[in-house]
Amino acid sequence: MKTFFERSGMRSFLFTILICLTCAHKSNAQHLTNYVDPYIGSGGHGHVFVGANVPFGMVQLGPQNIFKGWDWDSGYNYGDSILIGFSHTHLSGTGIGDLGDILIMPYTGPIKTDKGTQASPQSGYASHYSHQTEKVHPGYYSVLLNDYGINAELTATERVGFHQYHFLHGKAGHIIIDLKEGNQDQSYDTFIEQVDEYTFKGYRFSKGWAKDQRLYFAIKSDVPVNDFKVYDDQNPQPGTKAQGKAIKGLISFENIPGKVKLKVGLSPVSADNALANIAAEIPNWDFNSIVKKADEKWNSELSKITVETMNDADKRIFYTSLYHTMIHPSIFNDANGDYRGADKRVYKNAAFVNYSIFSTWDTYRAAHPLYDLIQPKRVGDMVNTMLAIADEQGRLPIWYLMGYDTGTMVGISSMQIIAEAYLKGIKGFDPERAFNAIKKTAMGDSLGLSYVKTFHAIPADKERRSVAKGLEYAIGDASTTLMAKKLNKLEDYRYFLKRAKNYQLYFDPKYAFFRGKLSDGNWKPDFDPLKANNVIYAEGNAWQYLWLVPQDVSGLMKLLGGEQSFNNKLDSLFSLTTAPEIGGLVDLTGAIGQYAHGNEPSHHISYLYAYSGKQWKTAEKVRSILKEMYLDKPDGIIGNEDCGQMSAWQVFSAIGFYPVFPASGLYVFGSPSVNKATINLPGGKKFTVVAVNNSNENIYIQRVELNGKPYKNTYLKHTDITKGGTVKLIMGSKPNVEFGRAKASRPYGIE
Repeated sequence: MKTFFERSGMRSFLFTILICLTCAHKSNAQHLTNYVDPYIGSGGHGHVFVGANVPFGMVQLGPQNIFKGWDWDSGYNYGDSILIGFSHTHLSGTGIGDLGDILIMPYTGPIKTDKGTQASPQSGYASHYSHQTEKVHPGYYSVLLNDYGINAELTATERVGFHQYHFLHGKAGHIIIDLKEGNQDQSYDTFIEQVDEYTFKGYRFSKGWAKDQRLYFAIKSDVPVNDFKVYDDQNPQPGTKAQGKAIKGLISFENIPGKVKLKVGLSPVSADNALANIAAEIPNWDFNSIVKKADEKWNSELSKITVETMNDADKRIFYTSLYHTMIHPSIFNDANGDYRGADKRVYKNAAFVNYSIFSTWDTYRAAHPLYDLIQPKRVGDMVNTMLAIADEQGRLPIWYLMGYDTGTMVGISSMQIIAEAYLKGIKGFDPERAFNAIKKTAMGDSLGLSYVKTFHAIPADKERRSVAKGLEYAIGDASTTLMAKKLNKLEDYRYFLKRAKNYQLYFDPKYAFFRGKLSDGNWKPDFDPLKANNVIYAEGNAWQYLWLVPQDVSGLMKLLGGEQSFNNKLDSLFSLTTAPEIGGLVDLTGAIGQYAHGNEPSHHISYLYAYSGKQWKTAEKVRSILKEMYLDKPDGIIGNEDCGQMSAWQVFSAIGFYPVFPASGLYVFGSPSVNKATINLPGGKKFTVVAVNNSNENIYIQRVELNGKPYKNTYLKHTDITKGGTVKLIMGSKPNVEFGRAKASRPYGIE
């Protein structure tokens, strides 16, 4: 087996451990972490986190570059060669930067309390590094700081980051704890104190994308610290504790010990809780054992889907994608259950695991449907978190980050996430409470909802991104419709069913596109369907937003003049090319004609041919996207990874199906790129997808068998999967145009 460590020439003690583990597991399981390459997506516009963490952990401990623009939103970009230290929180795949909390950097030589600059890192404590001496694996990261001769190793548990620094030269050394630095945010209140010769406590409050972030920490050292000084930015402070906007603590050793270990606990509640998190999760100093446990946690989660592929590169892409879906959402409570809510109050000993980092506009499309299949227990906790947020702030969250709802993007997609979870039988939350929270949110007056609830188009001269909001609300309302029906709330069912058709209010039959409508009832002038418009739409143009009706594809088909017109328009979407727009939106990457795979509103579009009798065209587009836009290299993800959504699309599509309208419980067939996939479900059940005669040429489904019987539909039901069983997709090199031609075999929505 050839791992990415071998391909890049990397060697470390961890690699030896992993080889031994692989040998030990050969008899009963693959060691799937060997197929994860965390560098994939760390270059270009992928913006993924690189460092040490465990699945869904609060801690993302990794290297921090000097922020130089959009492609450093995760704090790290593969093209860089200077780092300023190791911070404990990072975003993965977002298009906005934040976090980078509790930066720690070891160095040698004269005292420096500023990070330096890209042009002159030696003016501060920054250091050059090289990928040749950098190693990264799920749960582990190491790098040689070239300017100081220090080898830094990192690992993590859910709430604790574990550092191990090897000082290779016996001379004076330092470790700075810089509470000023963050990744595009600004500290406004920071504090640190030395409690005893081994222990430090403090906090960092900051404002950035999330306007009010409060993070507490505790640090334990394995060697006594007898020289600790405190600075407010560059200014020395008396004593061994201080509070200010930019506090920094400096540990110094006149004769540096060969190795120093630090355990850094995080808490949203208090420094004492952070210290308790250390005691609960890493009570000893065995660094290698924590590396091994982190690897085991990742392997356990990755093993929930096992695949057989045509080559190792495809397996690396698949398992790296699956890995990326489990970085966020992130735990945001303490080991004792305490958490800080959206109202900034502390809630003690909660009965559920509290989460943060909900990028719902992105992740409702595929990441959360994936969790419904392989993480049902966590889904129950995520739903309870969202319901708690609704209680704390008066409505469900939009883009929730570190205890603060940023309100970023359009719609309130947590509504459909919760409805979908209920419809798919997820347990652990109160359905009545959940429906009431959805309904209360949907009946609000802000964010354009006052128009939606009275069946009016959101006016473009009153609300920014009016069309995007209107279309996303209709998807949420359709999800609510199905939940109301299952709960036998017939009045609510009829009301939300009507709201789910509100997308029709934005359709202009003259141009056959969704357009902005003004408050006087007229269409917004100066319409150009090819021009990206961030005022009417959200990071897209009229071509991309035309298809954002996954809940009622047959209704959209009627608006466009029927099945043939629908197919012709889809063909035009994928073939109509234009010159790159000067000053256009950076998010619109991964173009196939007007389709933009690098941005989420396009993600379901390739599957829409299955609704109009041409599933074979879906197969062509899906297989092409898998081949061209998910690659085994650092610049291997075509756009922002967006907290797991880009990767969840790859996971579903590689297996062979995709949740076009998640709340419907239908998964539309595409074209599997793996030969066999087994979803290991709760309770020991398994659902297996076998692609018979699969190859790079045999991309078309010829026929389907479900549990040994002929199956005519171009979709699976959620219940088909959760019961366990086997679906065989017999593949061929030429389209079977009859597959899916019959209307009875096609997927459906709320109609």
